Amino acid sequence: MKPIYLALVACCLSTGVYAQQGGNVLEAAQGEALKKDKEKSDKDITDAKASAKASTWMDRAKTYQSIAAGGNIKLDSAAATTAYDAYKKVVELDKDKKGGPGKLAKEAEEALKSPNMYTAFMQQGVAKFQAKNYPDAIKAMMVAGDINPKDTLAPLYTAIAAQQVKDNATAKTQLEKYIAGGGKDAAIYGSLAMLYRADNEVDKAIAALDKGIALAPANKDLANEKINLMLTSNRMDEAIAGMKQMVEKDPNNVQNLVNLSIVYNNIASKTGEEVKKLEGETKKGGNTAKQLTDAKSIVDAYNAEIARLSAAIKKSPKPELKRQLADVQKKLTEQKAEVAKLEGEAKEAAAGASATADSEKRLTELKAKRAEQKGMEKQYLEKALAVEPNSYDANFNMGVFVFNEAVELKQSVDKMDMAEYAKSGKEADGRVCGKFKQALPYFTKAKSVKEEPDLVENLTNTQNILKQYEEKKIVCVDSK
Repeated sequence: MKPIYLALVACCLSTGVYAQQGGNVLEAAQGEALKKDKEKSDKDITDAKASAKASTWMDRAKTYQSIAAGGNIKLDSAAATTAYDAYKKVVELDKDKKGGPGKLAKEAEEALKSPNMYTAFMQQGVAKFQAKNYPDAIKAMMVAGDINPKDTLAPLYTAIAAQQVKDNATAKTQLEKYIAGGGKDAAIYGSLAMLYRADNEVDKAIAALDKGIALAPANKDLANEKINLMLTSNRMDEAIAGMKQMVEKDPNNVQNLVNLSIVYNNIASKTGEEVKKLEGETKKGGNTAKQLTDAKSIVDAYNAEIARLSAAIKKSPKPELKRQLADVQKKLTEQKAEVAKLEGEAKEAAAGASATADSEKRLTELKAKRAEQKGMEKQYLEKALAVEPNSYDANFNMGVFVFNEAVELKQSVDKMDMAEYAKSGKEADGRVCGKFKQALPYFTKAKSVKEEPDLVENLTNTQNILKQYEEKKIVCVDSK
């Protein structure tokens, strides 16, 4: 997902939050007048008699609001806050004979909720943000958001500032306000999901992604993020069930079909890792008996050599023969120790024979499970291509699927010994070549839609591999 910080410049330009700082005579004169008004207000407020009057605070509020509205940061970078506090002081001081708000208090109450006050706090907040004073930027823009609860810009800015100081709690709260206010940028839903994910709030992250996907069904980033989140949180059954429901409701939605194939690809990959791990363990257990047999045959060979050398020494006790005998006797002692070690391992293996049988059963089950998952991946890709033959994602992913099948076939051929290869290697190579050839049209079709670096690399690799088979005069054989 793209960080929401990137949205900052666009927000600034599109909303006109800033007042342009001009350098003409009129603006200079206005700035000088505001400076004098500010100095007078600052002096009046220190006078006990004047500061007890609501009118003094009203003048102060209007003066500072004018400073804030003009974006006059040099004159006072916190003018909006000062104006806001002054209006609140007016409300506190101006009461009618019944104790209710007086005329000035009512005016102040309106000012506190006005668009002008909102704009003043937004300008103050953005100025603080630009100065990298993120805590004060957050305070100012949160007030702006409170003044206009339906606004989406203030909470978005506040969340951006909060992220700069790693305040995830505030960032989440403000992005939630953005969404509640009707924010339509789908990327923001992804950013909120990432914040939830960082705090292990998986349910909330998924809910945010679902809202974003509903807003922008074609957004691949959101869909992929949901898939990744489901994978890392081991909720694939739930993800598959939900996505199948989406496919049932809209069977012609290519993106949903492709996404479901991606889910099956991911779980098949995880199953494949389990298969490799179990194969390694099973192979290790099965090798012990063979290693023991080989080790014992070496002991027999050393004993035979010792007998031969001993007989030769009786006939002719040469120093070289004695040296050779001592060397073989030393090796025999070492080999007997190796046999003893392997015998111990063999006993352990025998004791765990049932465990080995269980492992082999589990391995068979996992291989069948992976084959089923790969079959589902292919099935949904085929459905996507049936709906939209020119789908880039469906063609690219199908090309990768078939290419990987070819790689697995090639690995089987590479494991053949000389005798096996002489018997059936050429035929197997033909099937491998045929499988690589099947991937080619999918990559070619995807390239006709658009060119991406990964696609170009896969297409080039496939073409080079087929060229190598052609040079070896291996005939490609179609294989299912």
